[in-house]
Amino acid sequence: MEGKPLTLYELNSLVRGVIESTLNAGYWVEAELSEAREVRGHCYMELIQKEPFSSTPVARASAKCWKNRWGALRPKFERVTGQPLHAGLKVLLWVTASFHEAYGFAWIVQDIDPTYTLGDMARKRMEIIRQLKAEGVFELQKELLFPMFAQHVAVISSENAAGYGDFCNQLHNNSHGLWFSTTLFPAVMQGDQVEPSVIDALNRIYDEADRFDVVVIIRGGGATADLSGFDTLALAENVANFPIPIITGIGHERDESVLDMVAYQRVKTPTAAAAYIIDNLMAVSLLLDRCQETIVQRIGQRLSLEHARLDRATARIPTLFSLVKARQESRLDRLSTAIASHMRELLAKEQFRLDRLALGMAPLVQKKMDGEKHRIEQLALRAKSLDPNVLLARGYSITLVNGRIVRDPDTLQVGDVVETRVEKGSFLSTVKETHTQQPS
Repeated sequence: MEGKPLTLYELNSLVRGVIESTLNAGYWVEAELSEAREVRGHCYMELIQKEPFSSTPVARASAKCWKNRWGALRPKFERVTGQPLHAGLKVLLWVTASFHEAYGFAWIVQDIDPTYTLGDMARKRMEIIRQLKAEGVFELQKELLFPMFAQHVAVISSENAAGYGDFCNQLHNNSHGLWFSTTLFPAVMQGDQVEPSVIDALNRIYDEADRFDVVVIIRGGGATADLSGFDTLALAENVANFPIPIITGIGHERDESVLDMVAYQRVKTPTAAAAYIIDNLMAVSLLLDRCQETIVQRIGQRLSLEHARLDRATARIPTLFSLVKARQESRLDRLSTAIASHMRELLAKEQFRLDRLALGMAPLVQKKMDGEKHRIEQLALRAKSLDPNVLLARGYSITLVNGRIVRDPDTLQVGDVVETRVEKGSFLSTVKETHTQQPS
């Protein structure tokens, strides 16, 4: 080791001297902000440069804008670009080199060109619009039919926003006395959470889409500095493909986001969104009134016409009735004569038929009676031959027990009293023994 070693402070002092002597000018630098934060009036930035078509950083640096400069640069930037510095913005900065023995190296921001950032924002917006058109969804919302009776409204807004209150007050207290129903789907309406929050609200509305006629996205009051959250591809695609008409009221007249472009209708303010819905329903009401008046007028005209026709028909009725009456009376006379003649002929034919039947009926009846008389005689002889008394007279007997004829001795029990009937009377016996004769 040659010579005495340097302290860290001495080494840093040498670096500071070299930087101040060699980098003593200012430089315009293009970079992307990976972080931007304000502390006690100072703005601290982290700058990066990414590889083309990649998100990989190829360079990083810290930058600072001191309070005395930041107080003038900030309002100018926000007025031109319509938004504050935030991560993801492309910026063009005028910087000078600074090295401090205790805090290290940093670029000190002396100026910011907001037109550069505005141009980059415009390029991004045009790229989103180009992609939406290439997908064929840019005009989808415009092709929807706005419901005539749009009374059930889904509202996407910050719950405590003054604009939401103004919208509801305008809608529910309209001077026409029209009825509306509103349902709030709360969402973040500024900052980095705009896109996921509004998409989530749209998804919740989609789950019960049958309940609503129209969706309103409103951003209540204040500056227009945080409209960048409404210039994203994902949010624009969700709105463009939504099946219900969407009205946006998220900025002032001169501010138009990509979301405004793809929505069914863009208005300036939340109250203007309410007025649009009221005007639509009022126009429908007036149309119905005109239709009612037209219907009443047409019915009156038709009634007058029908009354005139009825009067003319009434005047012709007596004459027509007389003609019809004469014709019908003549027809009835002809029919009566024809019926009487026909009945006489029919009666004569039937009388002749009855006479013939009467002549042929007597022999048939006599023959039938003779046949039946012979059959009765045969039945009487047969019945007489089957008379039990005839059998008894021949010497046969009939044995009964309890009034029933005994055909099988096995049905008798010892001790049973049986009755035996013969030709001249009957007698009783007591069974002492039964015996069944086997066939030989």
